[in-house]
Amino acid sequence: MTDPQPEFSRLVRLDQIGRHVDPVTITADAAERAGLVRRFGLIALDRLEADYALSQDEGAIIARGRVRAQLVQPCVATGGPVPETIDSPFTLRFAEESDTVEEIELDAEDCDTIGYEGGIIDMGEAVAETMALMMEPYPRTPDADAVLKDAGVLSEEQASPFAALLALKTRAHGGKG
Repeated sequence: MTDPQPEFSRLVRLDQIGRHVDPVTITADAAERAGLVRRFGLIALDRLEADYALSQDEGAIIARGRVRAQLVQPCVATGGPVPETIDSPFTLRFAEESDTVEEIELDAEDCDTIGYEGGIIDMGEAVAETMALMMEPYPRTPDADAVLKDAGVLSEEQASPFAALLALKTRAHGGKG
């Protein structure tokens, strides 16, 4: 069984990498953005585009570029819309997948490594995944704290062990902390 085609796919044959040394711009169309909205659980994705250039480095393909997106995520507390703008550089390393697993030690400056097979990389899918990694992981509307408080959810400060100790101390001293 083959994997389904990604919603935003821009295949690059590595035997044509010379065409991608100069910056290339890719843009998701309305249908591709609608598919990504479903996949990533967004309310809207009004824009997704990237500029990138490819180079070779010790048997790997390096993509350096910039991803730009205008999106709306649901608030984790209220479900309300949280608009977000992404405009960020990226560096990706594409390495050919093999049957043997090679352990690589990474440090903070290392880029994400993506495996590929068959002499083809998918820059559209790489850009979509990069955007997803750059999105705010816990989007919140300005009224999220109030909604959570009204629902009886404790804040971090209220739920901490120190808050529990302070409450015990206050009770032990007759309401005086």
